[in-house]
This record gives sequence, C-alpha cells and structure tokens, in this order.
Amino acid sequence: MSKYGIGQPVLRFEDPRLLRGQGRYINDVNLPGQAYAVFVRSPHAHAKIRAIDVEEARKAPGVAAVLTGHDVVADGLGMPKANMPRKRPDGKPMYAPQRPPLVTDRVRYVGDPVVMVVADTLAEAKDAAELVNIDYEAIPSVTSTEDTVKPGAPAVWDDCPDNISNNVERGNKAATDEAIKGAAKVIKRRYVITRVHAQYMEPRGTLGVYDQGEDRLILYADVQYPHRVRNMLAQNVFKVPESKMRVIAQDVGGGFGTKGWQYVEHRLTLWAARKLLRPVKWTCERSEAVMADEHGRDNIGEIELALDKDNKFVALRLNMLANIGAYVGSDRNLLSPFGMIGTVLGVYSIPKAYINVVGVLSNTNPTAPYRGAGRPEAIYLIERLIDDAARELGVDRVELRRKNMLPESALPYQSPVGPFYDCGEFEKNMDMAMKMADVAGFAARQAESKKRGRLRGLGIVNAIEQAAGTAQPEYAEIRFNPSGTAALLMGTKNQGQGHETMFKQILHERLGIDPKDVQYIDGDTDRVAFGMGTNGSRSTVLGGSALFMAAGKVIDKGKKLAGQLLEAGEQDIEFTEGNFTVKGTDKSVSLKQVAMAAFNPTKWPKGGFEGGLYENATYLGQKDTFPNGCHICEVEVDPETGDVTPDRYFVVDDVGTVMNPIGLKGQIHGGVAQGIGQILCEQVVWDRQSGQLLTASFLDYAMPHAQMIPNMEVKSNPVPTKYNPLGAKGAGEAGTVGAMPVVMNAIMDALAPLGVKDVAMPATAQNVWRAIQDAKAG
Repeated sequence: MSKYGIGQPVLRFEDPRLLRGQGRYINDVNLPGQAYAVFVRSPHAHAKIRAIDVEEARKAPGVAAVLTGHDVVADGLGMPKANMPRKRPDGKPMYAPQRPPLVTDRVRYVGDPVVMVVADTLAEAKDAAELVNIDYEAIPSVTSTEDTVKPGAPAVWDDCPDNISNNVERGNKAATDEAIKGAAKVIKRRYVITRVHAQYMEPRGTLGVYDQGEDRLILYADVQYPHRVRNMLAQNVFKVPESKMRVIAQDVGGGFGTKGWQYVEHRLTLWAARKLLRPVKWTCERSEAVMADEHGRDNIGEIELALDKDNKFVALRLNMLANIGAYVGSDRNLLSPFGMIGTVLGVYSIPKAYINVVGVLSNTNPTAPYRGAGRPEAIYLIERLIDDAARELGVDRVELRRKNMLPESALPYQSPVGPFYDCGEFEKNMDMAMKMADVAGFAARQAESKKRGRLRGLGIVNAIEQAAGTAQPEYAEIRFNPSGTAALLMGTKNQGQGHETMFKQILHERLGIDPKDVQYIDGDTDRVAFGMGTNGSRSTVLGGSALFMAAGKVIDKGKKLAGQLLEAGEQDIEFTEGNFTVKGTDKSVSLKQVAMAAFNPTKWPKGGFEGGLYENATYLGQKDTFPNGCHICEVEVDPETGDVTPDRYFVVDDVGTVMNPIGLKGQIHGGVAQGIGQILCEQVVWDRQSGQLLTASFLDYAMPHAQMIPNMEVKSNPVPTKYNPLGAKGAGEAGTVGAMPVVMNAIMDALAPLGVKDVAMPATAQNVWRAIQDAKAG
C-alpha cells in the first residue's frame, strides 16, 4: 500500500504550522477600523427587568453604540426556532420558548445578555459597560434538574407552570411493563449525570463585517457548521438571500459540539456592524464562557433491568429527566439526549424496552450536543446498571455481560427502541481487551495496592454509539489546476481532528496524488459550495464517502482523456496508483498529465468533451453507523482522603475501516480524557437556593490534569460497515462514550468492599470520602 493511503500511520500535515504559532484562530482575525463589543449579562438566575438605563454608558469615551433588545425588535431581526415535531406528556404541543438575542423584560439564567456595548477599544467598551444601570427585581429560580418538576417549583415561564417542554418515547410501554411485572428479578437504580462545559482551548469569538458596496454581511466565527450558520442567519435572522451572507471559520481552538451552531453574539456583531458601518469584534473572556455558552449533559435516569431465573435480560425501562435550560433556541437544544438515547440497550439482547425522556426547563444555560451528545449518557446508564445487577445478584459481571451480549450471528439486529446494528464483534472486543489489560492478573495488583493502604477497582464496559446520522448529506469537491495540482474542498469543518491529513489520505488512496500537491480548503461558505459541517462523528463516514465518490468521477472523466492521449478506447483504460494504463500494455499516462491535458483543447477527444477537471459529490449515508468497543480501566482509591487515581486504561475499538491509526488513537485519547474529566472533577454548579453560578472560571470549575490521565493502550478490531463506500463508522466520540461508565464502574468496584452503593458525580475526593463515611455510618 502507498505511503499516504488509507490505513497508513501518517503524521498530521496540519501540525507544523499550528505548533509554530502560525494558526489563524478567531482572535487572530482583525480588520482595520474594527470596534469591540462587550455584553452586559444578567447576574441573576431569574429576575424581572424594571428598567434599563444606558445614557451614561452612551456618553463614555470611545463608545460607538449601546444597544438593547428594544433596538433589536425595532430593526426587525428574526429569531430561529425549534421545528422538531414534539409534544408534551399531556399531548399538547411542545413548549419551546425562543431565545431573544438581548433580553428586555425578564432574565432567565446567570449570563442572559441584556445590553451590548460597542466602543473603539476593548478597554473603553468594558468601562462603558460598567456604567449601564439595570434595575432588576429578583424572583425565585430553579437550577437543579430534579427540582424543576417538584410541586411548587418556580416556573421558568409563566405559561408553562410545570416546566415541562416536551417528551420523547421509544419502544413498547405496555409490553415492557408486562415483561417487568412477570420477571424473576428486577434491578432498579437512579443515576445522576451532571452538567459540564466544553472548556476548549480558545473561548468563542466573532467578527461581524458589513460590506456596504456589495450590501453583504460577512461573519468570521469559530463554528462547526459554517453553511448551516449562514443559512440560518440569512433566512431566519436577517431575512436576506444566502448570497448576501458569508461565513468564514478558520482554525477552531476546540469545538466538541459546543461551538457547532449559531449563538446570539454572531447575529449581534453582524447587526452592529451594519448599523455602524464598521467591523465589530467580540471575544469571549475565559470567565465569561460558562455564562455565555451552551452546556452539555445534565440528566437524571431512573432505570430498571428485568431478568429471568437464568439471569437473561428480558426487559429494560428508562424514565429520564433531561435539563434543556431556559430556552429552546433551535432544534439543536433538543438533540441530546433525546436523539441518541436508543443505544441505552448497549450491545445486549433485551427483547422488550421502553424509554421516556422528559425535557425540562430551568434557570440555566440551554444544553446542546457535547462530545458524545447522549451516547455517553446511554452507555453510562446500562453499564452501571449491569455492574450493580451483578453485585446485587452475586454473579460475575463479565459472565453476566457475556450471557446477554448480542452474538455476531445475531447481526444485523433491529433494536426494540430504534437503532439498527449492522455489524460488529462485541464479544471479541471484550475478550481482546481483557487479554490486553491482563484482567486475570488483577487480583495480584489489587493485593499490592492493599499493602499500600489503597483500594483498587476494575471497570469493564462495552460501548456502542449511534454516529454519522443519515438525516444530512455531506459534500466534497476536487478541483484540478492547469499545472496538475489540485484543491480539495470539504463541507465538513476541522476543529483539530486532523481532517486535512485524513482527507488527503483518502484522496491519495483513490487518485495517487502527492499530498504536497493538494491544497485543503474548508470553513468558507464562498469557497466551498455546500456542507453540513462537523458533528456526530460524521466527517470520515459522510465527508470521506463524498470525497470517494468525487474521486471516482475524476477517474471516469480521466479515462476518456487518457484514451485520447494513449490512442486507445476508453473501455481499454484502467486506473491504478495514479496512472492510466492501456490494459495488457505498458503504455500509461499519469493523472497529473491527464489533468494538465484537460486544460489544453488540442488534447481533448473529439465529440463534445468538456474541458477542465473538477468534480464534486454529495453523499447521504444509507444507514447510521455504530462504532463500538470495550474499555477497561483500573483505579486506586485512598480510603482516608477519597482521592481517586486512574492507573491503567485499555481500549479495543471498532470504528470500521481505520483511516489513520495515529489519528484514531489521538481521537480516542482525547475522548477518554474528556470522559475522565467529567467523572472525576468537572461540573457546572449553581447555588440551589439563590441560583448563583458557582463555577464561572477555572478557579472553581475543575479541569482534568495530566496526572489524572493514565497511559492508554489502544487496539483496533475493525469490522467495516457495508453502508458506506469506505466501510467507516466514525471515531470522534468513541473515547468519551466508553470512558464515563468505565471509570465510574472502576471506582464503584474499588469501594464495594466498604459497602458503598453510589458516589455522586463527579467522583471528587470529597464526594468519594463522603460516600465512604456514609457507608460506615449505615
């Protein structure tokens, strides 16, 4: 196989410029004459606005504008809304309050933007913002997910007194209830999955520009879906043709889903730029990010597993509360966990199942997809429940899994709650991981830890996720230059995953092009014709497949021209390793030569040959893909302090065809680190009584440190899917999906001898110590 082809461990082409500081992130983009925006945000979780006084701020030095929600309304800016067909449990239409860009009457979470101040310098904008006087009347708030539906809870919106926005049901409720009723054993648990924030390398930012000569708006922003952002801004907010809107996303300092969509700051900087006829820039402060951004996770699952007398699973029932925050600004706020909770059955045969997810409103930031977007939550629920069931029943947890695991012979398998598992080797994954992790030697390591006064625990989980959804297509274009070099234009958006490297590998595999001869382009709606962006582990599966198809078109057209150059019929031309050859001969011509000839009319075949060599393709997947694998983790717990140290970590992963082993390991390492972070330390916290945000900065929001992340060993067990031409399943979120449950299961295994039944997430030293003390007292 060629050096740069699919499956080769190629070092990333992106890295040299980024490591040399030559990246172009949003804060690197500056334009002559730009002004700077600062937002005055609500300090209250819930309050009525009696009055907004901006007169002193408008008089401050350097101030170009002080804008309120009344100005937004006066200028007729639109608001996006949720369109998914959802209902409430009582059958009434979904309650989905739209999100105003600037609030005029009532703030509903700490950080709700009220006033926008624009000035010549950032310092002047900050000084003027201090002069804005807003008269608030604080009213009761609700920030805890479980409190939202309690009798007497404050209503986030007066016309939705029970705080229930909508619910989603899957499966057969009656059949599941009957199966659970008649089961020999039923294990029931309640698991709380906390709220987290992405905390990317670079906080969000935006630079809005109005080109008066072209009557055109241009947005520079670190978004994951440039074309979708353009379409929404043009159609729903500014009500202009898409040709009047351009979105440019260059290097993105981490996205993880949280930077995916359009935020109010995007439309407001564009709006201000048009009003002031000068560029307007906003850069989110690190201490502002948790207040300004959407959050991830935050749900409570009450889950039941029914077994027969032989410990075979017969039914599963899940009732979940999902906190969606104060607003439903678009369908994005309904995607997680509602869309992905179907994998809560894991890789197990559970014939009857019913899921009910209730979305509740609260005085908190809206929630949206964050790495895994519901899949880590689903696997957390089922894998924790299986461990708890094994302990309660006094059986081996591995054998309980093995007894109920879907065998390869059962695939393809239609889950009773929706997902269609087409292929995989789930038991082989587990066996490979157990051998790699030396599970047989765990007892000896546990004894050694005990000698040092430590408790050692082992976690084993089988993970599966629904990825690369088929609801949205993806685009790729190959555009050759007259010199024979090429531009590769992709509709997905790189945020650090190594897209440039991976897509060049696919292109090299198909066409034999030297990656040095390929210019990679993404993130600009004027340069790339179409794209749905990056989310849900879709870039390789859908973007790569689109590229595969576009390359096929290049080959087909190239054969016509090669036949002319080689004086042979098109049907006699074959293409391999970058060369067109007459079958059965040594007569050949390279793709580069063919590409150059495509721009020379004297070389064209007669009969209406269209010159040039530029091909594109739009690919829509046949079915969703299901990456899967087995994670094994060992932790040590200090019973005196509650401190948890992950010690060993092993992954066997099936992401289908592996594009680049180095890139795959990097994706899994990063995903595992985020999963470990959520379990051990990360959490967005509000004071339950006052609604005050308590974790607005790194002083209070704990981030995982290097010593928390153990060495990881990763192996692949690829089982390519037949539902896309590459056989790829997706890899971007696989690490997080397995990491959350396996680390918590390892902690619970370590604490089980002390009688600990549960530990609050995150498993900080304080929470673990409390659980130990409660077990002793109990």
